[in-house]
Amino acid sequence: MTYIYSLFQYIPFIAEGVLWTASLVLGGLGIGFIIGLPLAIAQSFGGKKLGKVLNAYVWFFRGTPLLVLLSLFYWAIFPSFGFKLDPLKTSILVLGMRSGAYQSQIFKDSIKSVDYGQILAAKAIGMTQRKLILYIVLPQALRISIPAWSNEYAVILKDSAICFALGVMEILTRVRYVSTATGLALIPYLFAGILFFVLTFSGTGIMDFIHKRTRIPGMVEGLR
Repeated sequence: MTYIYSLFQYIPFIAEGVLWTASLVLGGLGIGFIIGLPLAIAQSFGGKKLGKVLNAYVWFFRGTPLLVLLSLFYWAIFPSFGFKLDPLKTSILVLGMRSGAYQSQIFKDSIKSVDYGQILAAKAIGMTQRKLILYIVLPQALRISIPAWSNEYAVILKDSAICFALGVMEILTRVRYVSTATGLALIPYLFAGILFFVLTFSGTGIMDFIHKRTRIPGMVEGLR
């Protein structure tokens, strides 16, 4: 009973990890969006040569395990360029760069989903490629990408737990400390699982709501 009482004292400590996890997820998603959307546009409209160069970035970050990327950037790449970033900032940047590779494919497929007839019509009336992308393609592609982007949120949320390897004080790291201090494992890790479930359910629920509110009535969202 003493151990259980001690465990309850640690609940605020574990719950505080939600803020760190949220920082990892939102920061990673934001950086991933900033990287992924231009990548998708360049891959879709930039020609084959540029596409091959950008594919190297995509395949590197999609094909390398996250733990390896975290270690590589934290211990080698950033220090070699003179950057002394703390574990949280390093983790956010790495999650963002990796998410950018995945988001680029989400947006690329969404761009392909836009009715090609609209693109031909825009070119026929003399619309420039820049205006075509800004006013015809992106408004539709971003709406189409929301369900897949919701899935990316869930993935990066679960990936954020791997950042414990650098000592980031997110949920899993705090649970490990509590488990060591109290000698209990089941309840702390069960509590962590509940927190991750709530974060996943609430986040994807918000994305689903946004998708329903922004969906274009009668629009068929399928790849051409």
